[in-house]
Amino acid sequence: MADGRRGRSKRVRPAFAFDRRASGLLLHVTSLPGPHGSGDLSEETHGFVDFCADAGQTLWQMLPVGPPGGPPGNSPYSSYSSAAGSPYLVSLERLSWEGLLPPRDLRPPRELDGGHVNFEAVRVFRDEALRAAYERFRVDAAARTLNSAFETFAREQAEWLDDFALFCALKRRFHGAPWDQWDKPLRERNTKALARAAGELAEDVAFHRFVQFAFDRQWRDLHTHARRRGVALVGDIPIYVIHDSVDVWRDRRLFALDAAGRPTQVSGVPPDAFSDDGQLWGHPQYHWPAHRRQGFAWWVNRFRRTFRLFDAVRIDHFLGFSRVWSVRAGSKTARHGKWVKSPGHELFEVLRRELGDRAIIAEDLGVLTPEAAALRDAFGFPGMRVMQFGFGGGGGDAYHRPHSYPPRCVAYTGTHDSDTVVGWLKKLDAPDRRNALDYTGAPPADFHWSAIRSLMNSAAETVIFPVQDVLGLDNRARMNVPGVAAGNWGWRLAPRALTPAHARRLRRLAALAGRAVYRDGGVG
Repeated sequence: MADGRRGRSKRVRPAFAFDRRASGLLLHVTSLPGPHGSGDLSEETHGFVDFCADAGQTLWQMLPVGPPGGPPGNSPYSSYSSAAGSPYLVSLERLSWEGLLPPRDLRPPRELDGGHVNFEAVRVFRDEALRAAYERFRVDAAARTLNSAFETFAREQAEWLDDFALFCALKRRFHGAPWDQWDKPLRERNTKALARAAGELAEDVAFHRFVQFAFDRQWRDLHTHARRRGVALVGDIPIYVIHDSVDVWRDRRLFALDAAGRPTQVSGVPPDAFSDDGQLWGHPQYHWPAHRRQGFAWWVNRFRRTFRLFDAVRIDHFLGFSRVWSVRAGSKTARHGKWVKSPGHELFEVLRRELGDRAIIAEDLGVLTPEAAALRDAFGFPGMRVMQFGFGGGGGDAYHRPHSYPPRCVAYTGTHDSDTVVGWLKKLDAPDRRNALDYTGAPPADFHWSAIRSLMNSAAETVIFPVQDVLGLDNRARMNVPGVAAGNWGWRLAPRALTPAHARRLRRLAALAGRAVYRDGGVG
């Protein structure tokens, strides 16, 4: 993708740009309805695109779509690959339409019923179904019509796909053990040991390539449909990757590890008013000198892959590109870490040169230092404002109240990490609750719509609303509680919960506020 002319910016027209008034919805794919235990790239996903378009919304923001972390967290922010798509987002119905699954393999077990994702049951059921689809693909003459497309995909994506597929196959061989507990030649990536393992596990390696092929085909169908309806897809890049990931196994030099491959410095945030011990996240820190020596190639490839899937991207914990709180591995808390500078300016200069101008949201929530703000503004990335932060806690922060929003920002009623606005309002003490109600001019029963209206009418060029807030749901619909290990990420939208009446009301508010679907039907 690089044009080879170092020092000169490529000026490519982005698929979407934060340069006009727009609004959108926040909903993860797994939260959509569907019969197989979690939302996936099925007709429900295409239907949600249609709802966005009918509601005058030009953005659909979702959480990371890579393979989610294992139990108890099951977090989409703890993926074992920064490049792969989640196998559990592959639509089994669409595989059936292609002749790869008989109807009997689509019948879900009883454990998949209900309004929340049962992650373990989903994994077991979908893995069995995907393996059955691969077997049909491998031996059935009719299914082999996809072979040419599969071979093209495998060849074009080999740079990340080959190692990912082998990593997954080895994880299965070693019963899920982290890579630093594998046999020494494999964890140290001895060339002969890797070649021998790839031969011995050839069928399992091919299966994982096939699953990524299926994900890619279905995602491209979704993306094409969204473009046609004038809806831009907004993704999410976590700043860190987990230690037990193909990224770390593949190139240990890029991370702060010891000779055995174990982290020496890990991620977190220092103590603050909310936590005496800070937060210990535990991701391996980056070894930035190695990234510099490679011209930040790992980052370029990561962003390139992400922008293959999305029109715009939110960078989670953008502040970490200015400085990170680094904690000695093995520490029980994050209290005794240290601030370490990150080469954010160098990195984003390289990304701009190699990928051109891209639509990026800087998640700059937390302690925004002058250095982090300068980095954000130097590259024109809009930061985030969250209405809930503008009230509560003895008055709140006026920075997050809609009257304070500058045009160059992305404003939210709440995020995937916060309560719903209805749940949040109920928990405010009486003076803060009165301030929030008086600010929006809303009776309690209609507060969620008044909050949406306040953001719509703000100066912020981009506003985004969690679907839970459109529906006026309480804290039972919360997606994530930070710092709580289990029980998150499982909320699902009830079938037919979003109605034409919701679409009409959203579209009316967007139109009155000058946020409308672009007349040419496009997203940029």
